[in-house]
Amino acid sequence: MGFFSFFGSLVIARIVGYLFEKWEFSHNGILPSIVIALGAVILLFMIRVMFAWTFGSPGLDAIIGSAAALILIPTEVAYRRRQKNRRR
Repeated sequence: MGFFSFFGSLVIARIVGYLFEKWEFSHNGILPSIVIALGAVILLFMIRVMFAWTFGSPGLDAIIGSAAALILIPTEVAYRRRQKNRRR
């Protein structure tokens, strides 16, 4: 059962990454957005397996994890860029 939920979560992450880029929520590019979403889902799935910490079903975990990563990671990059420009 865990095997199918893991790969289902990866498929959902790809869809969320593509939709975030298509709807212009993030401006990373399609491939980087998908990679960010996949990484978040893998991390959240491992946390789910190791610590039994979850938001609900694996699909809901995939949607929440990938959306959160796509929102937070570009914000962190923009913050670092602003800090670098202030030092000049």
